Amino acid sequence: MKVLSGPLMAAIVCGVSLTNVKAQQQVQQFPVSQVRLLPGPFQSAQQTDLNYILELDADRLLAPYLREAGLTPKAKSYGNWENTGLDGHIGGHYLSALAYMYASTGDKRIKERLDYMVAQLALCQQKDSDGYIGGVPGGKAMWKQVGLGDIQADNFSLNKHWVPLYNIHKTFAGLIDAYQVGGNQQAKTVLLKYADWAYRLTSKLSDAQIQSMLTSEHGGMNEVFADIAAISGDKKYLELARKFSHKKILNPLLHRQDSLTGIHANTQIPKVIGYMRIAELAHDTAWANAADYFWHDVVEHRTISIGGNSVSEHFNPINDFSGMVESREGPETCNSYNMLKLTGHLFMAKPKAAYMDYYERTLYNHILSSQNPDGGFVYFTPIRPQHYRVYSSPQQSFWCCVGSGLENHGRYGEYIYAHTAKDVFVNLFIPSTLNWAEKGMKLEQQTQLPYNDESTIKLTLKQPHTFALHLRYPAWVQNGAMQVWVNNVQIKLVKDANAYVAINRKWKTGDVIKVKLPMETKVEALPDGSEWVSFIHGPVVLAAATDTADQRGLFADDSRMGHVAGGPLRPLNDAPLIVADKAELPSAVQTVDSNKMIFKLTGIEQPKYQNLKLVPFYTLYNTRYVLYWPYTNKAGLTAMKDSMRRVEEARLKLDAITIDRITAGEQQPENDHAYKGENTWTGTYKDKHFRTARGWFTYTLKNPDKSAKTLLITYRKADNRAFDVYVDGIKLTSAKVGNTDSKGFYTAEFDVPPSAMQKQNMELSFRAQQGSQTEDVFEILVVR
Repeated sequence: MKVLSGPLMAAIVCGVSLTNVKAQQQVQQFPVSQVRLLPGPFQSAQQTDLNYILELDADRLLAPYLREAGLTPKAKSYGNWENTGLDGHIGGHYLSALAYMYASTGDKRIKERLDYMVAQLALCQQKDSDGYIGGVPGGKAMWKQVGLGDIQADNFSLNKHWVPLYNIHKTFAGLIDAYQVGGNQQAKTVLLKYADWAYRLTSKLSDAQIQSMLTSEHGGMNEVFADIAAISGDKKYLELARKFSHKKILNPLLHRQDSLTGIHANTQIPKVIGYMRIAELAHDTAWANAADYFWHDVVEHRTISIGGNSVSEHFNPINDFSGMVESREGPETCNSYNMLKLTGHLFMAKPKAAYMDYYERTLYNHILSSQNPDGGFVYFTPIRPQHYRVYSSPQQSFWCCVGSGLENHGRYGEYIYAHTAKDVFVNLFIPSTLNWAEKGMKLEQQTQLPYNDESTIKLTLKQPHTFALHLRYPAWVQNGAMQVWVNNVQIKLVKDANAYVAINRKWKTGDVIKVKLPMETKVEALPDGSEWVSFIHGPVVLAAATDTADQRGLFADDSRMGHVAGGPLRPLNDAPLIVADKAELPSAVQTVDSNKMIFKLTGIEQPKYQNLKLVPFYTLYNTRYVLYWPYTNKAGLTAMKDSMRRVEEARLKLDAITIDRITAGEQQPENDHAYKGENTWTGTYKDKHFRTARGWFTYTLKNPDKSAKTLLITYRKADNRAFDVYVDGIKLTSAKVGNTDSKGFYTAEFDVPPSAMQKQNMELSFRAQQGSQTEDVFEILVVR
């Protein structure tokens, strides 16, 4: 969300009918530059991020842009995702990160880096007259095909390139932030030329062609075009924003229909931010309601205690979170980054404390925990007991969550405060200062939350004046428990319909507001209601460190799967198990040291875990941990242990001999295995992803120690399908076929050809016979 009063005025002068809801609505956002963090965990994380930002080489991030512009790069491009198809996407995130970090800190080194990046992008743009800039490999030829209507879109590719719209979205967003947040005027010039290129490129495409193109992941292209409409005052970009709004996702939301299960989560969230941004500008209540429905669906039914969502990047079934419990690939940081953006938009439209309750929970427990105090960002946060997280390395790791991670910790000041024409909202209890220069007001908030339950706010005013100070009444504070004193006099609190407390009076310099926010420990089950719980103290999720053994790849290298914690799994049946009735669980948490927020759990069945300590999850790093805990009562103990043991023995036995694994139809597993194909598509069946074809598709399988013996391929039985399977061009002629289960799945077991056993990589191909189709392929395992 941006402050758009200047561009809005330009729109009015130009006679363009753009309605900026935010400029008219009651609550507005303070520029990040007016808020400064004070000492505390958020300021520490901000400083760590600032150092990481400065460790990166701007010339290496710019290299893809210069290369594609026909200029000589000043340094070698970074590796990992930055030289395998998403070249340049981190450069766009970097612009945003620099803009927010400069606004948040005023650090001149950051400003110099931001200005340099924009100037270099301007040189790239000047090389050609069409306005395009981008690092997409072979992008110019590809965009020419698209502009002519030759569109070949799959979920994660467009004209055989890895999500190029998603890629350039980062550059558009970075330029917008460089201008609006970082104050770089040249960025506006570059941005508008870039926008003109995009408008011309798509001007001859029909709505149907654009919707076809939007099958491919495209980030928040509708959001950036809406922002450009407000910046430029040109309504053609608002029309383009609507055209770039994916109707396949929008239409069910307009009718309040949940169609999210099984789809790639972070592909959808940016689209919905765009729906809301368009609604703000066009005063479109229906689209705003659609965005709000999406938010409630995700937050209330698909979000775990830390505020994150998804397993292996996809929305799992709302009635079955077992896949998340079992997986190495828990909630993705990018998802929470985008959910926070959406939450901010919704709050500004309707200033309800419920939005900020979610915002606070996610900020503390997913975003703050996603950065290592020594530097490095997390992709997946597993909730599987006794697993761990992997952190990025500055010169080697360039995943999407590195890009959003660079931004996250410079954005903490965005929503601590908000305002109306004269009133101030205190949304988050984070140590910070607010300088509302236009009103001659300074506010300083001192707090050690969550280590104590008080926050003190001091006011400095050029002259006394009357306004209301709106304090959020957090959902984690029991009704009637919040207390407020003004100049040591306790006041009677009246919570309004939005769960805020308003103190309206004539304020003067030296006035002090003391807020007491009593915290208690609560139990929160997974959204499916299964017998797995998390413990929350106030706004903070508690977790326990178990050990640090065998955390393979703790700091990632530049390998394609380096972002996944690939170390051995600990058996679920060996997870710390609480024996208690559900009603007894809150009292199972006992305080050890309230000043340091250390607790212990009673009722753990296994003696070896009975000394585990619960602490805030965001304080744990470089360790295996327990975030969600299985529980049962005494009567169910034996049955639960036996059931978990049977399932885990089979799963871990297979995991121990598995060399490589692909979930067909999912983005990262396919990209990590060099997917190619023609006349092929993906889908879901029984909440599982698959790929099928009337043509062909291939993957490159990994066999690093040359020990592969067998391929295990899971299909769904379908009649009258004829297809062949090849390894390195050798047709596999026989297979041991397992029984078809009650859901229609079966596994075919193939011997790996002897010649392929001697290779570290082998090509697996599925080819439909003439006039037929392959089976639906769900999972492929290479085993010893």
